[in-house]
Amino acid sequence: MIEPKEQSRWKRKLHEVIYEADTPAGKLFDLLLFVLIIFSVVLVMLESIKGFDDKHHTTLLTLEWIITILFSLEYIARLISIKKPWKYALSFYGIIDFLSTIPLYLSYIFAGSQVLLAVRAFRLLRIFRILKLVKFIGEASQLQAALKASRTKIAVFIYVVLILSVILGTLMYIVEGDESGFTSIPRSIYWTIVTLTTVGYGDIAPQTNLGQFLATVIMILGYGIIAVPTGIVTAEFTKSNKTGGKEEGKHIVHVNTQACPNCSVEGHRDDATHCYNCGHPL
Repeated sequence: MIEPKEQSRWKRKLHEVIYEADTPAGKLFDLLLFVLIIFSVVLVMLESIKGFDDKHHTTLLTLEWIITILFSLEYIARLISIKKPWKYALSFYGIIDFLSTIPLYLSYIFAGSQVLLAVRAFRLLRIFRILKLVKFIGEASQLQAALKASRTKIAVFIYVVLILSVILGTLMYIVEGDESGFTSIPRSIYWTIVTLTTVGYGDIAPQTNLGQFLATVIMILGYGIIAVPTGIVTAEFTKSNKTGGKEEGKHIVHVNTQACPNCSVEGHRDDATHCYNCGHPL
């Protein structure tokens, strides 16, 4: 029987390997996990190629089972290495990990559930821990604040664009008509939006001189429309930098990827001794 202290010791060690990318063991674990995720996504892609799957179906299935078992063990290890497993299970990464583990098991119960294997691509987000992009949280927060501050202006701008699309689309329907492919006002509005966004699929094209003139006006408007929201967000971002830059310069806070063994929250200060979320010792 394992003593409570010994059990607590190996759980702490397991938590350190799985949840903390600052240690050598943690870095190695995340690197191996990253390679495994990439390999599993490639397998899903290869399985979608009918000719390749017909030739190597047994090999692909065997490899998929190996990967699924490894992911299952990893998921179980994540649950038992923290004091509140449900915190991890209900978190974003916990849900993604669960969804990326169960598809192959479900494929023997429900037909077609293999499609859920593509969810594993979301697990590639863990690369941010390896690359230590957590230190850019400050810059990301500034961008988020700029988007939040400009949301009203952008909403009004989108509203104006929609009104223009309806008006110009209706005009194109009247000018061009069924002969040119503008068979209805909704279809004409679709063409207007595609042209305004400079995508230009080319499935519909005006044939009359007046229609081509209107198309030219819409294309020119499109370039201006792209620039406006960019300018709005850039202005707000610059404003936030001016107001917050000095204060941030005086107090530079460094955070790491250490995860709380109790609630699994990450992003603690380097000098932190307790979790900022639950107060548990780190």
